[in-house]
Amino acid sequence: MSTAAIKPLFFIGQLVHHKKFDYRGVIIDVDAVFEGTEEWYQQVALSRPPKDKPWYHVLVHNSEQMTYVAERHLEQDHSNEAINHPAVDMYFDDFANGVYITSAKKQ
Repeated sequence: MSTAAIKPLFFIGQLVHHKKFDYRGVIIDVDAVFEGTEEWYQQVALSRPPKDKPWYHVLVHNSEQMTYVAERHLEQDHSNEAINHPAVDMYFDDFANGVYITSAKKQ
């Protein structure tokens, strides 16, 4: 399957919840397939999620962390509550109806 045929379940600005580690966050970027190094994958991705599915860059709520997460570990966060992270304003201009909004100039 080509990467062009892969459709991510989540989008930039969407609130998500990590099913395994129970944290909330907001997606700031989407990779159609795993874009990290093999070394990182072997050391960090211990559950060995598929590399040929989407991966997401996520700002973690109430933290200064950004994570790189396989799609299978995420689900939509229905809280509609804003994320508390120092970098949110670097990526987004507004928050409305449970979604972060980015202007064209920040993309």
